[in-house]
Amino acid sequence: MHAVTEADICKTKLEESIVVRALVCPGQGAQSIGMGKSLAEEYSTAKAVFEEVDEALGEKLSNLIWEGDIADLTLTQNAQPALMAMSLAVLRGLESEGFDLSSCSYLAGHSLGEYSALAMSKAISVSDAARLLKARGLAMQDAVPVGKGAMAAILGLNFDTVQSLTNLAQAQAPGICQAANDNDPSQVVISGEKSAVELAIAFAKEEGAKRAIMLPVSAPFHCELMAPAAEQMKIKLDSIKIDTPIVPIVSNVSAEAISDPDTIKKLLVSQVTGSVRWRESILWMAANDVDEIWEVGSGKALSGMIRRIDKDISLKNFSSAEDIKSAVF
Repeated sequence: MHAVTEADICKTKLEESIVVRALVCPGQGAQSIGMGKSLAEEYSTAKAVFEEVDEALGEKLSNLIWEGDIADLTLTQNAQPALMAMSLAVLRGLESEGFDLSSCSYLAGHSLGEYSALAMSKAISVSDAARLLKARGLAMQDAVPVGKGAMAAILGLNFDTVQSLTNLAQAQAPGICQAANDNDPSQVVISGEKSAVELAIAFAKEEGAKRAIMLPVSAPFHCELMAPAAEQMKIKLDSIKIDTPIVPIVSNVSAEAISDPDTIKKLLVSQVTGSVRWRESILWMAANDVDEIWEVGSGKALSGMIRRIDKDISLKNFSSAEDIKSAVF
């Protein structure tokens, strides 16, 4: 029988102390007026991110972010590049304090946040990410006439149950209705034609959902109604260079890590009409030894979801200079 030596004990302690970390970037809905201002004031590299985005878009998006009207910032063509800029500014602040992205095993982002993760990992430039997200927002808004589409949050039912209800609503309405975001074990967002979504809400309430409510969105994202936007994004993505990310990206579409540039491009197109498999993405990371996740960007919505998916994962949030200054890493 092998005697336990001091070396064995040291090795065990070392293995226990190794943290497997992932960074995640929020999606639409996390935007707020003033986000990132403290970062730009504290870190010149964070300020440079906002300047680069302004230059890429040919407009002062930073003025809208810091001093504008929330209704204008919430317009999807503004919110998408703004939230990407915010996540990248947080990363630059972290790097200024000594953080190294290569200490992470994976990156991921919720919907548009996937573009933030790709820019962090140097698969695409910040300028290209800004232009792509502006185009993505406009294409998604233009894909469906205002008032035709809708989205709703279903709370208290799991994804499989909600998916069966959307299939039923789609058949009976009739009209497109899909499970768009599998956010956590008890939160699923559905998307589609308004009449079908309303029918699915009624079915969900009959099934015992805690809540089933329409969301204040301008278009039905992540469903087949977005097919015209997907075609537009394919054209846009074909026009830019995507490099191998320095840290693998856990894709919304496949719910597993990817690094091949062609696969990344293909899945970004599929993401426009496909479900955001967030719950499965977090479970995949947990199964691949991730035990700490940092939410990098505006808000704490993803952390709430992750806590409900796997309570054993340690969470940290970074959205301000104060958060970064008080961190230990």
